[in-house]
Amino acid sequence: MAITVWSDIACPWATLTVWRLHARRAALGLDVPIEHRAFPLELVNERPHSRALLDAEIEAIAPLAPEAGWRPWWRAPSAYPVSTLLALEAVAAAKAQGLDASERLDLALRQAFFRDARCITLRHEVLNAAASAGLDVAALAAALDDGTARRAVIEDWQAGADGAAKGSPHVFAPDGYDAVNPGIEQHWEGPKPGGRPVLDRDDTTALDDLLRRAAAT
Repeated sequence: MAITVWSDIACPWATLTVWRLHARRAALGLDVPIEHRAFPLELVNERPHSRALLDAEIEAIAPLAPEAGWRPWWRAPSAYPVSTLLALEAVAAAKAQGLDASERLDLALRQAFFRDARCITLRHEVLNAAASAGLDVAALAAALDDGTARRAVIEDWQAGADGAAKGSPHVFAPDGYDAVNPGIEQHWEGPKPGGRPVLDRDDTTALDDLLRRAAAT
């Protein structure tokens, strides 16, 4: 029954989709798990995450789900997380505690970054997010220290490069239906970074359709 979401935790568009999936699932009263797969943009693009690019995307996305508490980066520039590999690895490792635990950690890490400006590149920040999400922190710390889920992240990246996923987010229903950035159409104006995204369409019923497809499978 699980909806599969390929994404990067540092992707604002993916975070909007994940936030809305949680909200719409609750509103519809559906018991549909979410399985997270890694689409690590730093490996795809071979560069660190760009603060200028992400802040421009946050400015466009924040009005679409203000309850998520979006904020452009407000801590010291030196604390900006240039990598999310450890965070993605933690979400994969948390599946050993159940998909629900992995879901909760993924959402907590997104809020830690986009709302609280925490440097989720760092091990202790990842574990703090795990504690806030009610996970077994000692078990997760052991998994991170042993590197048990790093291979899963690399294999997801390689599968994405082979065409299993086309971007962040790419969402799949269990019946095979899929959508990249479901319900959203946007284009970029100006240089990148330096310009801004412009929203052309926002159809939230696309997520309802995905959730209902999963519940009916």
